[in-house]
Amino acid sequence: MPGGLIISQLLARRHNPAMPRILLIDDDEHLGAPLASYFARFGCTLESALRPSEGLARLRAGSFDAAILDVMLPEMDGFALCREIRKESDIPLIMLTARGEVMDRVVGLELGADDYLPKPFEPRELVARVQTILRRQRSDAPAAPPAVPGRLAFDGLVIDLATREVQRNGVRVELTGTEFELLALLAGQPGKVWSRDDILNRLRGHEADLYTRAVDIVVSRLRRKLEPLDCIKTLRNAGYALAVGQGGAT
Repeated sequence: MPGGLIISQLLARRHNPAMPRILLIDDDEHLGAPLASYFARFGCTLESALRPSEGLARLRAGSFDAAILDVMLPEMDGFALCREIRKESDIPLIMLTARGEVMDRVVGLELGADDYLPKPFEPRELVARVQTILRRQRSDAPAAPPAVPGRLAFDGLVIDLATREVQRNGVRVELTGTEFELLALLAGQPGKVWSRDDILNRLRGHEADLYTRAVDIVVSRLRRKLEPLDCIKTLRNAGYALAVGQGGAT
């Protein structure tokens, strides 16, 4: 992960947890101020950038806990912006999709977004999405059974639940918050088959309006990042499991 956003993320972890700092990147000049006032009621600082270039500069220079990206932006659309951010950072990202079309949501998730929300939206729902992501990021352990140890080691795969670090064949793998939570959930009980609904309930809770296709997208991203390891197995019409020591996923 190149240097600019790494420093920002390290600084972000030193913030007072009671006042998360969120960056909104949206060219609607009338959206930022009322949203900032609303977020403040829930103990969050919301700042705004009207253009992607400004947003990227502020992410590199500042220390933010999460970012909210509109899809329809000048200079580059939100998908391209998401791609640029993911080259440098695993900061939690929420996409705002004006049309709310399934394809927009799928593309955003495939590029590394952690969540999405169609426009128009209720401010309270956006706050809830942000709060859910921040709770996952700050949790000392993933949503897995209490008996899971702090460090899980398999053939070629090491998962540190305390530092949220993953190594593949001795090389560190950069995962988004959602990708890490999914891997930790599967690794907590190797061989157990988790249905898509079970995964959604464990990782997202009941605050977000999600769909099972989102699980498939996150699994696909995770498999690509873990290559050449083939440790996530698909059981047709059943779900996913961590196949420790097996040759490949089916």
